Order: sequence, then C-alpha cells, then structure tokens
Amino acid sequence: MHSYFKKKYLIPVAASAFLFVGTSFKNDFFEIAKQIEIFTTLFKELNTNYVDETNPGELMDTAIKSMLASLDPYTVYFNEQDVLRFKINNTGEYTGIGALITRKEDKLIIKEIYKNFPADKAGLKAGDQITQIGDVLLSDFKEDASQLLKGAKNTKIDIKYNRQGKTNNAQITLDEVEVKSVPFYAKIDDKTGYIVLAHFNKKASNETKEAVLELKKQGAERIVLDLRGNPGGLLNEAVNICNLFVPKNEIIVTTKSKIESHNNIYKTSFEPIDTQIPLVIIVNGRSASASEIVSGALQDLDRAVIVGSRSFGKGLVQKPIDLTYSTQLKVTISRYYTPSGRCIQALDYAHKDKNGLATRTTEKNYNAFKTRKGRTVYDGGGVLPDVQLKDSNTSAIADALLKNDGIFNYVTRYYYQNPNLGDKIPTFTAADYQDFKQFLKTEKFTFDTETEIALKNTLAAAKKEKIDDSILAEYQQLLTALQKSEETQLDKNQDEIKKIITEEIIKRFQYQEGFYQYYIKNNTEIQKSVSILNDTANYKSILKM
Repeated sequence: MHSYFKKKYLIPVAASAFLFVGTSFKNDFFEIAKQIEIFTTLFKELNTNYVDETNPGELMDTAIKSMLASLDPYTVYFNEQDVLRFKINNTGEYTGIGALITRKEDKLIIKEIYKNFPADKAGLKAGDQITQIGDVLLSDFKEDASQLLKGAKNTKIDIKYNRQGKTNNAQITLDEVEVKSVPFYAKIDDKTGYIVLAHFNKKASNETKEAVLELKKQGAERIVLDLRGNPGGLLNEAVNICNLFVPKNEIIVTTKSKIESHNNIYKTSFEPIDTQIPLVIIVNGRSASASEIVSGALQDLDRAVIVGSRSFGKGLVQKPIDLTYSTQLKVTISRYYTPSGRCIQALDYAHKDKNGLATRTTEKNYNAFKTRKGRTVYDGGGVLPDVQLKDSNTSAIADALLKNDGIFNYVTRYYYQNPNLGDKIPTFTAADYQDFKQFLKTEKFTFDTETEIALKNTLAAAKKEKIDDSILAEYQQLLTALQKSEETQLDKNQDEIKKIITEEIIKRFQYQEGFYQYYIKNNTEIQKSVSILNDTANYKSILKM
C-alpha cells in the first residue's frame, strides 16, 4: 500500500517538476529567439534605409557594448584587437615599444618609459606627445592608435612627436617586451624582504616564488608583500601565491554561481615555501580582485597582517568565452568568497539608483565573519586592513591632480629645467611648491572634482533652458568660492602632494628601480609594516597567535 502511494503521487509530482523546468526553458528560449529576431530585423532595416551610409561593424560594436554596460563593468565584448590586448595582459609578453601610453585628443602621450626597451633606446621620454606614426596622422586616426606601435620583432617604425613645444623625429625598433608581475624586490633591512606584486598574469606566482626564495637566501626572515594599485588578474595565480605561505589542501577561495559547473572550491595544491615566516601585506583602494583574494584569504587564515586602507571591493569572477571571427566575451559568472565565507563585493550591480549607478553596500549592512583564530572580519566593502593607515588614502585634491595630469605635466617641465639631477634625490621645497601652484594657474588647470563638474553641468543645463543670465552672478560666486576652496585644499594637503611630485620626479630620472629604492626607505606604509614585523609581540597579538 505504501509503495503504491509513493508511485501514485510521487511520480506525477516529479513529472510535473520536469514539465515546469522544461516549460521554463522553452519560455526563456522563445524570449531570446524573439528578441534576436527583432534585433536582426531592426539592424537590417536600419542599414538599408538610414539616410547616410552606415558602418555595420561600428553599429554592432556599439550595440553590444551598450547592452553589456547595463550589467556590470566587467562583462565586456572584445573585438579582434581587444582580444590581442587581453592576451597580452594575461601573459605579460608582447612585441612593442616598452612604454605606458595614453590617448589624449589627437596625440598619444607617453606616461612612463621602461628602461632599456625600444622607446627608451630611441630616446623617448615621459611627456612626449606622439602626433604621427609612419604615414598616419593621429589627428585623422580615430581608432586605437596604440596598435600602430605593435608588430613583428625588429620592425622599424618612424614617428613624429612634440617635446616642450618642438617637433622631433625618431625611429623605434620593435622588440619583445615583458611586463613583470614582480617588477621589484629587495631587502629593506638585514632581516626584512620587500616584494612588489603589480599584476596577476600567468607568471605571477613563479615570479613571487623566485623573489621569496632569493630574499630568504639573502637572509630575509620576514616579508612585506605590496599589493597597492594591483588591479588583479588570474584567479589561479592568486591561489598559488597564497600557497607559498600556507599548507597544501587549504581552501583559499570558493566561487558560487547560478550554474553548477561554475561553483568551485580552490585549494592549495603543492607544498609551501614557508608557513611560518612573518608576513605583512599592504593594500589600498586600488587593490582589487585577485589582490583581494590573496589579502582576504591570508587575513582569514590569520597568516598575514594586512596594512593600509580598505581595498577596492571586487568580489566577482569573470570567464572569457571565445566567439566567432576571433572575438570574445568576458562575462561575470560567479561571486567569490574568502575562507571565512565573506564576499567583499562593494557595489550591487543588480540594484541601481535613479541615475543608473550601482548601489554601494553601506557599513551598517556589513555582515560579520570570523577568521580561523576568531578575529572578526566583515564582508561588503573590500578587505579592511588589520592596521589602517590614514596616509594610504589619497585626498580628493590629489586624486584630481593625478587624474587630470596636473602633477604629470608639471614634472615634465621640471625634468627639462633640471637636466642634471641624475641619481640625486630631489628636495622639493616650499618655494618649489609655490612654483607648482603658479604652474597650475598659468596652465589654467581644471581640477574637475565632482563638485566642480556638477556646477558646470548646472550652468550647461541653464544655458540649454535659456535661464543662464538669471543665475550667472550666483554661478560665478559659487565657482569663485569653489576655486578658493581648491586653493585651500592645495595648501592643506601640501605634504601629500609634495610627496607624490617627488616620487614622479624620481621615476623620470631613475626609472622604476630608482623609484622603488627610494620607496622602501621613505614610504609610510612600508615603514609601518617594518615596525610591525620588528615588534614580534605586536605582530602575534594582531593575529592572536
């Protein structure tokens, strides 16, 4: 009787469940097919009937990227050129000129030169403005001009560039360029090793391992690992870097998704280098993704003291999916969770405000978790350091100066006014700072802070509605008050800005290596890290050892 009851009722229930799933799938499939048909018809009719000639490739590129932008900033479409750049970022190898460049209007600006690579050998300097590559005038070239500086090894490329108001010619011979995950490591003192981990490409864990082994060989008994400004990269490399310091079979990160195959537990898989060596990790607001996996996991496992300021808060995982015609979709497939079970994602892209911006998890809504030894840590907003440092946070005025090249352009002028500085450490005086402030005025530098942008947008809206005459006087008063406030902020944050200027000057004369040599002796966060490691009792008390 009991068996009959089970058959009579459970089988229909199971069947109806399958029917529901099947119906749901059919409905989803129908809706997708319907929308594709609508779009295909629209795309065809638009290209056929539009009054001017259209570029189907550009239209489709815009349509796809606009659609994905409504989800999150990490789900993106790569055309053929984008795919090449993506692979370079993950491998750390490419053939090019060996310089960091950005596009500004009709020029390519060289932001940083890497020592002994093609651009350096050709005599180019940071601040040079490339206006022509081969026969191509950049003013006429609206596509990605950096691709014109890539090609086969030993290819010779002629360029024209502006330097301090003068037009120059140069020929660059392309060569293999390796972007190191660990651009620098050294001993800070007799017992402390320092490692800069700048990227998580496929060589990250091997380069970090080599640095740790070499520093230990040189007598280092503790390590400072610097992840500031590291935007992340390959998840497996983050796990392998943790594995250098924790035992085999330790859970480092768990990913959770609506798709079963994307739910994974990532464990350490090999024997570590050293599970006991004292370790401090430095993070800041630009340490993201894989950087947060490393810092969050080693914090949860009570294996490292985290120093600095709250990290970026990216707890989402992406997967590249190859599409037709050598294109690619990088899509967010899951969230990741540290060993304690926390997700440190700061922005909720599924719930946006009235302006279409993702909402940020407020501190009152953070959830508490426990590390292995019972310390309280929180989710919802990046990795919060065990030791927070005020100096790790950049002021709004300094951010504006960096974003809009106020410091960069001033240091470019300084470099040519002081050609014999060489390996000397510059002393940036109060008089120099006044010169910097005067430079900003002469160049009519625009800070473009959020307040300033909002004020300008208000005037623009008023002009559009033809009511600007009635508010012009008040607008000017507000703008003057804002400019006075910016002047005050320049004075208030003088020490911070002078430090940033000094570091940029050193980088110009002594490249990255000289910059880091200066950094390990003068940087506040590094000095604090060393002091924590020097005080064994304090180090152990932070970790509850």
